[in-house]
Amino acid sequence: MNIKGKSKIRSYKLTAVLLLPAFIICLLCSGTVSGDNGSNIENTRMSLEKWIETQRIISQEKHDLELSKEMLNERIELVQSEIESLHSKISRAEESIAEADKKRAEMIEENEKFKKAAESLSGTLVSMEDRTKQLLYRLPEPIRERIKPLSQSLPDNTGKSELSIAERFQNIVGILNEVDKFNREVSVTSEVRTLEDGSSFEVTALYIGLGRSYYASADGKLAGTGTASKDGWVWRQANESAPQIVDAIDILKNEKVASFVLLPVKIE
Repeated sequence: MNIKGKSKIRSYKLTAVLLLPAFIICLLCSGTVSGDNGSNIENTRMSLEKWIETQRIISQEKHDLELSKEMLNERIELVQSEIESLHSKISRAEESIAEADKKRAEMIEENEKFKKAAESLSGTLVSMEDRTKQLLYRLPEPIRERIKPLSQSLPDNTGKSELSIAERFQNIVGILNEVDKFNREVSVTSEVRTLEDGSSFEVTALYIGLGRSYYASADGKLAGTGTASKDGWVWRQANESAPQIVDAIDILKNEKVASFVLLPVKIE
């Protein structure tokens, strides 16, 4: 039975209940009204009125109850819908957390690999810094001045530096690049040389890479050669070769026409 059918039956019952007292009143009023009967009728009428009012109140309460039940059911359905939505959000959040945990574990694993690689590179870096500092002693003054900004960044205490591993590698690569460039060039510079007797004079130095160097004074009277050693660049006087050395320097300075020049070489 549908809701409309139930409402019609409830309406018929209510009509019957309301008509029953009216029918009883009609029956009582149709009889002879005496004193006692009149009092009984009045009492009956009042009782019926109270009964009808009670029935009306009961009917209203039932109606209100039905409305309350409907509202409560709607509220329950809404809450259930919200609960389902929250469950769905929780499920998605749990999936996101699981994915984040997975990525975090992968990052931790990758970080550990980087740490191991950094430790391995650190040992290599310390060795390269030591060898680079040893190389600095074997370099002539011009290239040492050129790489001074980089060489000053080499740590005094091996293995301890405020620079990152990448920056320290960049310093070493920068130094070696400049040294290699100097070694592939023939360059002429102005320098001050100290003689064996302790006197000093200004000379023009000719560097053939890092293998050998020559120098000569402006008047062409003093000359010498230079070679690298583990204790630094070593200079020796070679005044007898001053004319050839001056010719070579003048050719490189474009002050003379290019020609074949014999320069002294001592192989040790």
